[in-house]
Amino acid sequence: MFKQDKWGNTYFFIDHDFNYDQHQEGPNLAPGGSYLKIARCLNFWQQSGLKNFSLQVEYNGGITRSYPINNAWLFGVDYFIHSKDYKNTLNLKALYKTIRKKTSDVPMQLTAVWAMNDLFGIKGLKFNGFADFWWEDHTCFKSNGEAADRSTIFITEPQVWYNVGQHIGVDNLSLGTEIELSNNFGSTYGFKCRPCLGVTWNF
Repeated sequence: MFKQDKWGNTYFFIDHDFNYDQHQEGPNLAPGGSYLKIARCLNFWQQSGLKNFSLQVEYNGGITRSYPINNAWLFGVDYFIHSKDYKNTLNLKALYKTIRKKTSDVPMQLTAVWAMNDLFGIKGLKFNGFADFWWEDHTCFKSNGEAADRSTIFITEPQVWYNVGQHIGVDNLSLGTEIELSNNFGSTYGFKCRPCLGVTWNF
C-alpha cells in the first residue's frame, strides 16, 4: 500500500511465502515465511526549494522456516525525481540501518525505487520495481551445503504489468511478471534469478 498526504507518504507491504514444504504432517498448515516492511517519508516543506527531499523512517522484519529476519530500523533521506506529468518517477534513498543482534562493516542501505507508466506509449503498460544494497554480516550456504561468510546483500525486483482490465471494463486488473535478482540474499550464496508470473488488483 502506498498513500500520500500533505505531510509526506506511507508505504507498507506484507509478504507470505507458501513455497516451503512445512508442516506436511499433522493438523497445522501455514505459510513458510512472513515479512513486513513499513516506511514513512516526512516532508513538511513541500512548497520550498527542498521539496524533493524527505526524511524517512522504516521498520522491517519477519520469519521463515529456515532463518529469522531480525528486526531492523532505518533512518535517512529520500530524494524524489519525476517527469513533468508524473508518469515516470524515481526515488533514491540513503539510509542508516541498524539490525538487532547483527553486525556490519557499514551500517547503511542504499535504495532505488522506480515506476514508468504507459511505457513505450502503450497505455496500461507499467515498469516498476526497487533495488536494495546493504551491509550485513551473515552466513550463506552453497549448493553443496558449504557455509560462506558474507558482508553485503543485494536484491532487486523489476516488474512489468499490463492493465488487461481496461479492455473488459475492470480497470483494477493487471497481469505481469516479476524477476527477483539477488546476491547473497537470505541464506543463499551467490547470484540467483527467480522469475515469476503475477496478477494484481489495484484498490
